[in-house]
Amino acid sequence: MNEQLIRWDDLQIVWAISQTGTLSGAGRRLKISHATVFRRLANIERRLGVALFERSRTGYIPTPAGEDLVVVAQRVEADIKGAERRLAGQDLRLSGNIRVTTTDTLYARLLAPAFAEFRMHYPDIELEIVISNQVHSLSKREADVAIRPTRNPPETLIGRRVGTIDQAIYGQKSHWQDVPTPLNALSDYGWIGPDKHMGDIALETWMTERGLDDHCHYRVDSMLGMQMAVRNGSELAVLPCYVGDMDVRLRRLSNPLPELATPLWLLIHPDLRRVSRIRAFSQTMADHIRYTLHGQV
Repeated sequence: MNEQLIRWDDLQIVWAISQTGTLSGAGRRLKISHATVFRRLANIERRLGVALFERSRTGYIPTPAGEDLVVVAQRVEADIKGAERRLAGQDLRLSGNIRVTTTDTLYARLLAPAFAEFRMHYPDIELEIVISNQVHSLSKREADVAIRPTRNPPETLIGRRVGTIDQAIYGQKSHWQDVPTPLNALSDYGWIGPDKHMGDIALETWMTERGLDDHCHYRVDSMLGMQMAVRNGSELAVLPCYVGDMDVRLRRLSNPLPELATPLWLLIHPDLRRVSRIRAFSQTMADHIRYTLHGQV
């Protein structure tokens, strides 16, 4: 097999087919037609003189030669992403693009004003905000900065702890106005809890340990959704204090729960730590978050 016959475009085709198992899936990933994928695969196999995939009713399965190219494609993609990060790290201009990932609740209740302020001070920097409760990879350049609550930030990223998110029990103010606080017998009431897809293991454990699972018949897969559920019903829920305290339709019914206090981290890839726009953004966000959560900069 002559390596000079292999181009990066070839590797992308092989990689996409191996990941999706179909020509149509590879076409969607590469934004080209099914017919184009078929034609290019046939051309690659003809040039190399080997079959790269076995065709079956369940899809395309790499042959040993195909598996070899898949490994090469993974390595080349990692090298290209690394080069992109290193080149971005040399950018000292206060302009360009920053892709930020955060949760819906943090964006809606804490970060949106800070993003607006940052855009006002740095109009030449474009922000792309990925609002998702799923973790995006900074290593693969799915995002440049992550602002997320976590007790275990990845060791491969550079991070600063910009605050602590306190949490407490809340209920609809009109329903719970005359109830003495803090609440004692928690299992006497109905509860709203996190759906398993939300991934809040700490809150799930807290509720289980207090026997609240049997009293929870309403689950939501985002904290913002839980807030909406609480303000429109009679059940109780644990919410971040920066969310519950700002909602005039809610009443805090407990002190902050120490076991559910969660560090809030601002994370970036090490290759981007010297980029001027990233440094400016990180400092602005850190100052805003510390002031909003704790009244200090």
